Amino acid sequence: MSVSLKEIQEARETLKGVICRTGLAYSNIISEMSGNNVYLKMENLQRTGSFKLRGAYNKVANLSESEKKNGVIASSAGNHAQGVALAATTFGIKSTIVMPKHTPLSKVSATRGYGAKVVLYGDVYDDAYAEAKRIQAEENATFIHPFNDPIVMAGQGTIALELLDDLPEVEVVVVPIGGGGLISGMAVALKTLKPSIKIIGVQTKNCPGMAESIAQKHIVTVNGIPSIADGITVKTPGDLSFEIVQRYVDDIVVVDEEEIASAILLLLEKVKTVAEGAGAASIAAVLNGLSGYKNKKIAAIISGGNIDVNTMTRIINKGLVKSGRKAFFNTIISDKPGVLCQLLQLIANAGANVLAVTHSRENRDVDLGYSRVELELETADGEQIVLIKRLLEEHKYSVNIR
Repeated sequence: MSVSLKEIQEARETLKGVICRTGLAYSNIISEMSGNNVYLKMENLQRTGSFKLRGAYNKVANLSESEKKNGVIASSAGNHAQGVALAATTFGIKSTIVMPKHTPLSKVSATRGYGAKVVLYGDVYDDAYAEAKRIQAEENATFIHPFNDPIVMAGQGTIALELLDDLPEVEVVVVPIGGGGLISGMAVALKTLKPSIKIIGVQTKNCPGMAESIAQKHIVTVNGIPSIADGITVKTPGDLSFEIVQRYVDDIVVVDEEEIASAILLLLEKVKTVAEGAGAASIAAVLNGLSGYKNKKIAAIISGGNIDVNTMTRIINKGLVKSGRKAFFNTIISDKPGVLCQLLQLIANAGANVLAVTHSRENRDVDLGYSRVELELETADGEQIVLIKRLLEEHKYSVNIR
């Protein structure tokens, strides 16, 4: 059982008036950095904050009355959850969603807000899936699979129809892969309508289930670990999606946590858009995994924008440190009036902004009559950090930077 172009076209009709047609934005900065002409399909601006509404709604809309009777149940890292919850509530059906324990609070709250009962279970998606299947057997509810379902795939495939309408000359399409539902639906539509298109899948290094399965030519379960790209952290791909990916997808690249975090920060700061880890994975791939492509028209799917604020804060802070725009200086000063002021004046003279000062006399490695000072500084770049360190050392401070 697979998905056809006809079913994807039918899904487009079903979704009319329900989803929004997301924009396709050209990115100057990403194009310059990659050496290609890069367009972003902004599914992070979709209702519920991700593409998942397309497949979930299409599935619920096609349920029979008997399938709706005992409600629906789904397992999800967060985005499918919101899509199923909204769709079920729209049709007046009760819904239960099982989500991994580490799912960002924002996704859990949003899912409850759309009317679903939420159960938190397990460390990754596969654990939540097993628990959802157990509950389904008890309650005789209808299971809405997040990716291994032709009707769900057909809904996701409607993105490809919009993409080809807006950019018929597209040459390469880069799509995040978790279980494979999104890339399966899109690949069927893209390869059927324009066989010359290259389709590149992207997975996180922490959980490359589909990449490993394709490499070994059969479905495997990887020993995955949590990732900031929680939406694509799936240990075992679906059998239906595996067959489609094997047939239609030209390559799968794997990106690491640093590359994903950098892509999130780049999208936020330079493109002015918020993407979650899974959504930014396609940009991480464009910048780090597609060196063989130059001067191509590339469409990257920004699949979702439901990122936890705390995660975003950590990514921003780490990115600022990595780029030299924030630094932490440690030094020892004499514990006398005015000495701290002298140190801060040197920092001010160097043009850096002091964000925080931690002053402690009780450290074990600090002699009596001295104190340890940690300065959190806002700096222009790595060069300024080096200049500040040199200036402090010229004034007899022993400085450590982290």
